[in-house]
Amino acid sequence: MIRLAPSILAADFSNLAAEIAAATRGGADQVHVDVMDGHFVPNITIGVPVVKSLRKATKLPLDVHLMIMDPDRYIEPFIDAGANMVSVHVEVLPHLHRTITQIKKLGAKAGVVLNPSTPVNALSEIAADVDFVLVMSVNPGFGGQVFIPHSLKKIEHVRALLDRAGNSAPIEVDGGVDTSTAGACAQAGATLFVAGSAVFGAADPAAAFREIAEAAGV
Repeated sequence: MIRLAPSILAADFSNLAAEIAAATRGGADQVHVDVMDGHFVPNITIGVPVVKSLRKATKLPLDVHLMIMDPDRYIEPFIDAGANMVSVHVEVLPHLHRTITQIKKLGAKAGVVLNPSTPVNALSEIAADVDFVLVMSVNPGFGGQVFIPHSLKKIEHVRALLDRAGNSAPIEVDGGVDTSTAGACAQAGATLFVAGSAVFGAADPAAAFREIAEAAGV
């Protein structure tokens, strides 16, 4: 089942509630929240207080993507603030199994993220345990980037790895997702699509979201 997640990174931060409402009218299934610390990625975005405010603004699940150097320190505060899904980067976690276990223990779905240059086999020892895998199809840190074509093969390889582990967990794709890339991502095995600039950069975010959903085969 295809699911759609607007990324608030590209939204108008002075009017987030209205922006999320527009995406919801377009068929959004959850809200993607990019948390950046200026160290792991070259940008700084939002923290726990904003997630707590977002929780009041929408009933949709909050999908919190931690692009930070020390995610273990902040997992519990974000879940307490209302995060329903928390994804962490394999690149910064030497004890990934412990982190995934902690996210689940706190009541959220646990995801692992792969940057474009990170090999799929980095997931081999954790594939049976994740609730979802996020494949970055751009280098993280900024919105509005161009989709990296070889991400399609990566999605296929992640799907194969999860299947071998007996895990039907969905694959999320984030970066350059629009009407020209959503269909190919769906064919490769992605079922959860994060879209930012293609939605909030459009004159009608609700219509833009519906077009991406159609392109993905919804």
